[in-house]
Amino acid sequence: MVALSPRLVVITDWRLPGERLLSALARALEAGPEVAVQHRHPEASGRQFLEEARLLAGLCAARGNPLFINGRMDVALLVGAHLHLPAHGPTPEDVRPHLPAGRLVSVAVHDEAEARAARGADLALVSPVFAPGSKPGDTRATLGPDGFAALAAVLACPALALGGITPERAREVRGSAGFAVISSVLEAEDPKAEARALLAACPAQAMLRLP
Repeated sequence: MVALSPRLVVITDWRLPGERLLSALARALEAGPEVAVQHRHPEASGRQFLEEARLLAGLCAARGNPLFINGRMDVALLVGAHLHLPAHGPTPEDVRPHLPAGRLVSVAVHDEAEARAARGADLALVSPVFAPGSKPGDTRATLGPDGFAALAAVLACPALALGGITPERAREVRGSAGFAVISSVLEAEDPKAEARALLAACPAQAMLRLP
């Protein structure tokens, strides 16, 4: 089958009050079906993570938007979601045989070695392109537009730019199939308008052939 790859992935930040987070996500999803949510909450217990995933699955299903689960294939299977893999852990080739047909696998990529290890992924979130707005204490060196473009050229799948992305900065990034954000959308006065502005900065939609 052929499906559209998300061009904007909004990653959850559960440090925000739950009602505010869900409201911002709901507004962002109104920007269209090319907006996806990634459920990330490393501090949550297993039970809490699953309960949050179920809330997000309902939110996304009601609007026809994709949901990715960060690092937990069991939770992704339980809620019928796609899977996002951290850089150090199972690879796309490890998990693919255990996923139903049509499920996407995204990966985190920070350097060339991780880009080359991303074989079999459907898309990659490449970071940090700019200093992350959601992590003011992050001391990692940023890739910048040139570093992002170099990693995107190594990848065999579409690359989404993550880290400090705003609609203005997004236009500086070459070779991206889209963007992944946290605070830019979740803390925006109008999350729907911010999501639309980021989509407007994206190149033409890429097509993915799914198993």
